[in-house]
Amino acid sequence: MPTPEPSVTLVVADLVGIFVFAISGALVAVRKDLDVFGVLVLAGTTGLGGGFLRDVLIGATPPAALADWRYLLVPVAAGLLTFYFHPALGRMERTVTVFDAFGLGLFCVTGALKGLAYGLGPVPAALMGMVTGIGGGMVRDVLASRVPAIFRGELYAIPALAGAFVAVGGARLDLPVLVVAVAGAGLCTTWRLVAIWRHWQAPMPTGPASV
Repeated sequence: MPTPEPSVTLVVADLVGIFVFAISGALVAVRKDLDVFGVLVLAGTTGLGGGFLRDVLIGATPPAALADWRYLLVPVAAGLLTFYFHPALGRMERTVTVFDAFGLGLFCVTGALKGLAYGLGPVPAALMGMVTGIGGGMVRDVLASRVPAIFRGELYAIPALAGAFVAVGGARLDLPVLVVAVAGAGLCTTWRLVAIWRHWQAPMPTGPASV
């Protein structure tokens, strides 16, 4: 099967999402007192990890992160920007969190649509959208010796999955890519931002843990 060519809209959304996620990963590295190489590694894994995992799972090889120089340049630029200007970016924590929510929305859409383009059914494609959104953050947290945020009650994966399903539904209805992207990313981003604002959490176990 020939490799589907991504639309300009999806490539731009992918690169913007990578940049935003890479900044969040680089900030974690700075707070862990890592050197410039460590900052670049966490920036790269956060920005590219989800898409890399998605591409391997759906057989889109070599992954976009290795086949397109822009996918490597963007997290490097974000990492260096964070390394040199982290005091200012650290003071913009709330803004970075907002951008991270937008990045999650963009990634869940691009991941789902790429899954469809490679022949996946609606449910697997939506799962690939979720993986694209959460994969990089999970790798970042593991490398930084932290329990991944999505396992600590944060409403992160669920909004990503919901946005991915909206994108899949819109694509199956043959709606324009821009409309699909705005609808899916809008739902995911809005849900994530409201969850942060209202301090909503995913259900957690109650009572003492069993031995």
